[in-house]
Amino acid sequence: MRIEQQPAYVLHARPYRETSLLLECLTRDHGRVGVVARGVRRERAKLQRSQLEPFQPLALDLLLRGELATLQAAESIGTPQRLAGDAGLAGLYLNELVVRLTGRQDPQPQLYDAYARTLPRLASDDSLAWTLRRFERDLLDAVGYGLQLEFEAESGEPVEPAQLYRYAVEQGPSPCPPGTTHALRGADLLNLAEDRMPDTVGLSALRAMMREVIRYHLGGGELRAWQVLGAAISRR
Repeated sequence: MRIEQQPAYVLHARPYRETSLLLECLTRDHGRVGVVARGVRRERAKLQRSQLEPFQPLALDLLLRGELATLQAAESIGTPQRLAGDAGLAGLYLNELVVRLTGRQDPQPQLYDAYARTLPRLASDDSLAWTLRRFERDLLDAVGYGLQLEFEAESGEPVEPAQLYRYAVEQGPSPCPPGTTHALRGADLLNLAEDRMPDTVGLSALRAMMREVIRYHLGGGELRAWQVLGAAISRR
């Protein structure tokens, strides 16, 4: 199947054979696609490796056969996002999260749109922590793991802003007493549901909750980006 002018982002690239790259790309209409970019590591290649860097919006021409597609052409369709320092690490986290939580060739235009919205936020002065929580929420929703944030798991009653809750992945929030590990305020859950940035305490609690949720959907696995981000913070 030929795919022409498909909006996409490169999530990951690794050497493939002597002169090629194997790419993981997030496309608008075909989801995550494995792509062989033949010959791009040659010194005089027509399509340069630099044209396939992460964080730049591309239009790809692909020949899709089975599990992998072959890259026919690629062109930039917008301004690349320059992500440096913590923003660059956050961008790599986004990419790893998408690769680990999605299957190949599963169309998810909602996820593509969320990713495209998030990159400019990372490049701006927006809170990195809040930007990541918003993307995690939107990604989980797009892949069918949406969070239950507004109603108590057992009673079905609305979440109360002043109440403390413990979030169970398969059920949702349940009231809990003070001192419970990974407890969140109801206000923090509602802020995430309604897209309002919480305070510092709320952001920290949501980060811990999201790690539990993501770890669960990884089958108990870890993300390499968590270790990299943790090491970067510990060196300060």
